[in-house]
Amino acid sequence: MAFEELLEDPVIQKYLHELVGPTGMPVAAAPPDGEVTDEELAEELGMELNDVRRALFILYENDLASYRRLRDEDSGWLTYLWTFEYENIPERLEEEMHRLLDALTEREDYERNNEFYLCEQDSIRFEFGEAMEFGFQCPNCGAELNSMSNERLVDAMEHRIAELREELRVPEEAEA
Repeated sequence: MAFEELLEDPVIQKYLHELVGPTGMPVAAAPPDGEVTDEELAEELGMELNDVRRALFILYENDLASYRRLRDEDSGWLTYLWTFEYENIPERLEEEMHRLLDALTEREDYERNNEFYLCEQDSIRFEFGEAMEFGFQCPNCGAELNSMSNERLVDAMEHRIAELREELRVPEEAEA
């Protein structure tokens, strides 16, 4: 995928937005070619320097930007030259999808293997053991706790897990 196409992809835009937030999005959405200083970016984008630095550091932490330092011989000041490395985005997204698959599989297992009770008045859900400890009465309001079906939730998780496995080409028996 070409660099420009990456930035036009709504999934990648959403990923960058999730990383840097709305304040840092101008930095993430318009990476310059080659090296640039944080001061140059702040001036070019009309942003506060601290906001630019925060976004750059987040991108750096996620292997989407790198920097090199130059020391001014006269003043001793350090200048950071930043380079954007967005070719890593598809790999990062795939890693995120694998983490999501693992988390959903674990949660689906939890939902499937536990019995739940609900206080309909306060909309608080309890596991069977907790409900039993409270004598099947809500510790908040004293209302009776009723058995709760989570079948729709489990079905939705199964559906999403199947979609993720298909998209990631992960066979069912290969889950972590």
